[in-house]
Amino acid sequence: MGEITRPTRRTVPTIVVIVLALASLTTLVPNAAATTFPPLPVALDATFLSNLSGADLGPGGQSALGFQVADPPTFAPMTAVVLTLDVYAFNAFPGNATSSVASAGTPVLLASSASGTSVNVSLSSVFPGDRVEGSVGVATSSNTPSGTFAVRTALTFTANGTHYRLESRGWFSASLWDAATELPNGSVTLNLTMLGVSGVTAETAILVSSSSWDWALALILGASLVLIGAGAFVYFRRGPKSSSGAR
Repeated sequence: MGEITRPTRRTVPTIVVIVLALASLTTLVPNAAATTFPPLPVALDATFLSNLSGADLGPGGQSALGFQVADPPTFAPMTAVVLTLDVYAFNAFPGNATSSVASAGTPVLLASSASGTSVNVSLSSVFPGDRVEGSVGVATSSNTPSGTFAVRTALTFTANGTHYRLESRGWFSASLWDAATELPNGSVTLNLTMLGVSGVTAETAILVSSSSWDWALALILGASLVLIGAGAFVYFRRGPKSSSGAR
């Protein structure tokens, strides 16, 4: 699993991490869920993965992404807990061009058992009321371009013999997400059954900047992107939930 003690790092402000989730790039990736997982209760599914931090570093630097995985007090013991972090999209600056990530220069995630643009962190068992904090290292190369790299998340576990999977926005195509989050009358919803997952998690981002001026540009560009972070998910959950998992 990842390191439990977080190393010192420059943390990206939460609002910037949320805004820089790069919603426009989700047409580049298919839905990762091959099967339908049972939806979790509305009061629980936002609590399993939280406290995601972003990373702010320069080319050739190192930082970390922090996280917290929790088992709600009223839930069952969680076993075979695995957190997936995946660098999947890139927004360059100056400019507002977006693209899928390329292999050359893409930040590498560093877990204790593996490294790459995608890593799995095994947390073994988490019991009701427990909170486990951890981190995954981030390393860039000298040719890593300045800009923001979106990191999507997924959390899988077993409880009472049932397998659950939660995924962030970046795992779904734009068309599927639109169909699952908007009703015919234009009002918002969140149909987990249509998405095929047990819940929705937040995303984070890696900011690569070569100067303080680059950081200012990132703030400007981030504000122009679509907000699809944790605040939007909370809004979606305000509506009633049907037996099919629609909200």
